Amino acid sequence: TKLSALRMTREVDAGPVYLKEDLCLEGNAEEIYIRATYLAANLIERIINENPVPVPQIGEPTIFSRRKPCESEIPEIETLQALYDFIRMLDADGYPHAFIKYKGFLYDFTKATLYDGRVVADVTITPLRRDVAS
Repeated sequence: TKLSALRMTREVDAGPVYLKEDLCLEGNAEEIYIRATYLAANLIERIINENPVPVPQIGEPTIFSRRKPCESEIPEIETLQALYDFIRMLDADGYPHAFIKYKGFLYDFTKATLYDGRVVADVTITPLRRDVAS
């Protein structure tokens, strides 16, 4: 994908574009955010040094709403790669992690990796409701 440096306007993400750089989407969401941070710093330095003229955006805007926690429940997925991608794209602060509910427990998945033909991930398990006896 691309990381874009935009001029700020009253509308979100609507300003003209100063620069764009490729942003690799490999790894988990947190790793992608870290790469984006370094890339953004490089874009800022280039804008300061090169003083590029921003170019107006063209085309229809695409509006994305904030993800709801219920949208992070793992659906039926066909491949290990697709399952890995689902878990990793939600593995950052501010995102509701990928999860399943099974037999009274919530299984929350983070830090996924593809390893030797399987998905390996950290799983946090919590009861869906409090046991009165505990």
